[in-house]
This record gives sequence, C-alpha cells and structure tokens, in this order.
Amino acid sequence: MSLFRGKAEQKLIDRGLDPARLPPGQYLTEKWPVLHAGTVPQTDLATWDFKIFGAVEEPLTLTYDALQALPQAEVTTDIHCVTRWSRFDTSFKGVHWRELAKRARPKPEARFVLAHAEQGFTANLPLEALEDDKSLIAWEADGAPLEPDHGWPLRLVVPSRYFWKSAKWLRGLELLAADQPGFWERYGYHNEADYWKEQRYSF
Repeated sequence: MSLFRGKAEQKLIDRGLDPARLPPGQYLTEKWPVLHAGTVPQTDLATWDFKIFGAVEEPLTLTYDALQALPQAEVTTDIHCVTRWSRFDTSFKGVHWRELAKRARPKPEARFVLAHAEQGFTANLPLEALEDDKSLIAWEADGAPLEPDHGWPLRLVVPSRYFWKSAKWLRGLELLAADQPGFWERYGYHNEADYWKEQRYSF
C-alpha cells in the first residue's frame, strides 16, 4: 500500500467512512468540481426535446414535461471522476432507462448505447450499464435542479463508470448493435472506464 493510499484511507476511517468505497488512485471531496469541454449551452425548454432512436421498435421524441411525467426514481450513489476526485452519497432524481425501454422497445440486437449531448458531445456504454439500478436520466442532484455547469436540464448518470461517461446536457440515446467510441474515447480515454481497474486511458 502506498503512503498516499494509507493516508487517504485513514482520513476516511477518521470520518466514519468505509475506505473500501474509494477506488484506487482517487481522493474524496465534498465539493463537486466542474469539468467539461466547451462552453455551457443555452437551453430553451420551449424548443428542447429528448430522443430515443437507433435499434428500437418505437423511436421516441419527448418534451421536458413529458419526460418528467414518466415514473420517477431517486438514487444516492458515489461518483468518481477520471481526474481523481470522488464524491460520496450524491443523490439524483430522474427517470430510469427501464421506463423509456418500455416505450421504445429495444430491438434484440441492441447491445450498446451512444449518448448524444449538446455541442456534438457523445459518450458510449454497453446497454447493461444503462440498465443498472443506480443509473438514471437525471434532472435533479442533491434535491435541487441540476446546475447548468452540471448538465441542466438533463444529464446521464452511470455510477458504475468514471463520470465522463455520464454525459451532461443530454439530448438523446442511440441504441446500437455494435460499440462506437464517444468523444473522449476518440481522444485516448479508456473505452470501458472501470474505476476499480483504473481504466483511465487507452494508452
């Protein structure tokens, strides 16, 4: 065990937290650092919509009100950024993929998803990561609407991966039969992004 790791674990123990929750190479913060490429987009909910398309039987286009009218879910989870910060017990509110899947009806060949966000940003995932009980299409964090810096009006939340996979300013989910690299993966970030394995970069 490294000296840094030992000190980090002792700090967690001193705070009554289980050090096993902190993945290797991470440090705990109570802040929520703001990190993204490009500028924060300006959103007009009157013209905004959210799409489910690709390998589905029934493509969907939903307004913000229609999305929020679906059965809602809340999760509390730890989030981990590739830049090494971790934030414990972050709560999110939104809709789970299963509610959208009931309506869009993924085709049998659908095995991957490509999240489409504002300004051409994309993030790729296996569909099973989106199906996880703690994954959400979220519009609230910690009991309040998402801040624009954190993805308002909608962001993806996939706690099983480094947080760059949880695309901000989400506009659509495209289901695919074959994987397709997202924005950061094309710049050398690891395709799988498993923080327990420290899959930060592909090189």
